[in-house]
Amino acid sequence: MIDHFLSTQAPPAVNVSSVSKSFADNSVIDGISLRVEKGEFIALIGASGCGKTTLLRMCAGLEEPSSGSIEIFGRPPSAATSAHEIGVAFQRPALVPSRTALENVRLTLKITGSNDAMDPLALLTHFGLAEAVDRYPHQLSGGMQQRVNIACALVHQPALLLLDEPFGALDEITRERLVDWLAGILRESSRTTLLVTHSVEEAITLSTRVFVMSRRPGRIAAEIKVPLPTIRDFEVRQSEQFLGLVRSARDALHSAIAD
Repeated sequence: MIDHFLSTQAPPAVNVSSVSKSFADNSVIDGISLRVEKGEFIALIGASGCGKTTLLRMCAGLEEPSSGSIEIFGRPPSAATSAHEIGVAFQRPALVPSRTALENVRLTLKITGSNDAMDPLALLTHFGLAEAVDRYPHQLSGGMQQRVNIACALVHQPALLLLDEPFGALDEITRERLVDWLAGILRESSRTTLLVTHSVEEAITLSTRVFVMSRRPGRIAAEIKVPLPTIRDFEVRQSEQFLGLVRSARDALHSAIAD
C-alpha cells in the first residue's frame, strides 16, 4: 500500500541528481543534488564562476550534464521545454530590437503555440507598462526592458520559471523596486521558480529556500530555509528574523568561498 502511494506521488518540479559538468578539462560543477517541489521559490547564490548559471542552463535544457541527471516534472529538460513548461529570463533582456514591447511578448506565444496563455496586452498593463506597449526596446529603460523580458517568459504560463540575475545590471533603487514587484507577481501564481542571484538580500526577500554554492567546481555548500511571511514588505525586511537570515546566508557564502 505504501509502495503504491509513493509510486503515484507527483514528481518534484526539479530533481537534480549527482550532476557534474565539465568543459574540456575544466570542471565547473561537481556532484550537485537538489530537489525543488512544486510552488517553491529557490535561490542559488555563490561566487562568480561557481556554476550557478551553468546549472540553470542545464535545467532549461540549454546544456547537457557531463554526468548525473536532471528531471523537470519527471522528464528530461528538453521534453519539458518542448512542452513549453519552462520560461527563462536572463540578465540581458532577450528582446528583438525591431519589435515593440507588445510584439516581443506576442512572439513568445507564436513560438510556443500555447493554448493556455495570458493576454499579452493585459499582462504588460499588469506589469505597469500600459504606456510603453508600442515602444521599441531602445526606447525603454533598463527596468522596463527587464519587465518585458519577464513578461515574455511568463506569458505562455510555464510551470517553471528560471531567472538568471534578472536585475543584476540595474541600479540599486530600481533593483529593490523590481524585486518587490516580482515578489508580488509570483505570489499571485505560486509559480515554481529557480533564481540565480549574487544578492543575499534579494535571495532572502524572494525565496523559500536558499542554496549556497562553493567555489568552482560548484557544489552545494549549505541550504538555508526561509520561514518568513509570504508578504515580505519593508517592515518584515527590517525585522531581526530577516536580518538574521541574511547574516546566516552571508556567513555560509563566505565560508563556502573560503573553503
